[in-house]
Amino acid sequence: MATRAKRPRVSRPRASGESESDPVAGFLTWCRRVGLELSPKVAVTRQGTVSGYGMVACESVLPGELLFAVPRAALLSPHTCSIRGLLERERGALQSQSGWVPLLLALLHELQAPASLWSPYFALWPELGHLEHPMFWPEEERRLLLQGTGVPEAVEKDLANIRSEFYSIVLPFMEAHPDLFCPSVRSLELYHQLVALVMAYSFQEPLEEEEDEKEPNSPLMVPAADILNHLANHNANLEYSADYLRMVATQPIPKGHEIFNTYGQMANWQLIHMYGFVEPYPGNTDDTADIQMVTVREAAIQGAKGEAERLQLYERWDFLCKLEMVGEEGAFVIGRKEVLTEEELAATLKVLCMPAEEFREFKDRDGWREDEWEEDRLTVTNIPKLKASWRRLLRDSVLLTLQTYATDLKTEQDVLSNKEIYAKLSWREKQALQVRYGQKMILHQLLELTS
Repeated sequence: MATRAKRPRVSRPRASGESESDPVAGFLTWCRRVGLELSPKVAVTRQGTVSGYGMVACESVLPGELLFAVPRAALLSPHTCSIRGLLERERGALQSQSGWVPLLLALLHELQAPASLWSPYFALWPELGHLEHPMFWPEEERRLLLQGTGVPEAVEKDLANIRSEFYSIVLPFMEAHPDLFCPSVRSLELYHQLVALVMAYSFQEPLEEEEDEKEPNSPLMVPAADILNHLANHNANLEYSADYLRMVATQPIPKGHEIFNTYGQMANWQLIHMYGFVEPYPGNTDDTADIQMVTVREAAIQGAKGEAERLQLYERWDFLCKLEMVGEEGAFVIGRKEVLTEEELAATLKVLCMPAEEFREFKDRDGWREDEWEEDRLTVTNIPKLKASWRRLLRDSVLLTLQTYATDLKTEQDVLSNKEIYAKLSWREKQALQVRYGQKMILHQLLELTS
């Protein structure tokens, strides 16, 4: 999770059982009061963790052992907060693109409520003014350090959506209920901070298999579970049941080792964007690099011989759009060992590179047969076996992608290999360097495979 520091600065009275000098003691007292059962084999602590508060094994833990169980009544959500009736009645007016507004309003209310049930839980939150998500970096620094990674563009969209959501939905709602929201919480700055906190600390209960067609469940806050830090090679997993959410060990955890959850298969650019941290190379086995779909189109057009061929490529691109294989804002996603958008990338290379007569036949039958698709499986290992035209287009696309970064791979390698220089970098510079380096390593692997 994001770097943990002190408690939030929103003024609120201290609840019974919350210790001013020891927030962990207050939190553990609260856990007992609400029926949140912590195993005697685990401890909430700052000692021996990768970042801020975390959870450490006091004794050896075996796979399958219960680490803690959170009763659903202790979850903080629009359905459990003290204004749940109002949020339910106004549900239609609180709909938004993010789907987070009801939870954010619940947090805004509970943070300043005189006797909030969750006050001791809030004491373990990071200080909201010290979150390290790139959305809080100065714009110039964000663009300088993360150019080419996709993060600045994602942040700009976030900031625009947050501002729109706050002024069109959240602020009018709070102003309509001044008895429930004091003036100190009617702030865009605080709303930004809580969005980042929900982004980094909330959980989303998965749908049942028979519910796949439903809208995703709204996010909720899970005390104790959100204390665990993230690792791709995690050793614990959250399980959902009717009455409790249970954190269960998935690997042996030796005494003194930290307990890690996973936030899913996250590339480093996603980790820094949503959680404010990265896993240093080569630790994140889920890291990926993106090639923008329009970059492949641009590479194909740059290689065209004459206007007629360029027009044919635009026609083929439009057909791929019709098949919903590509889009103006989409990206092909490449991991270290697999192509996560295998079907889309294979289809794009095939269509943009096929002879004109073959494309006419292909277009007439509105796509290809299943047996044809099976012939063109695109995995990292078979890239060297692709047709020469496919490899050339993929290589040209990678080269164009590498041009979007402000520095080259050798520059990053020189910094990483020089401990003295690396030690002088700021925390943000180190995090951004890891994002760029991981992506460039994947892209250079593609260059080697397409040579």
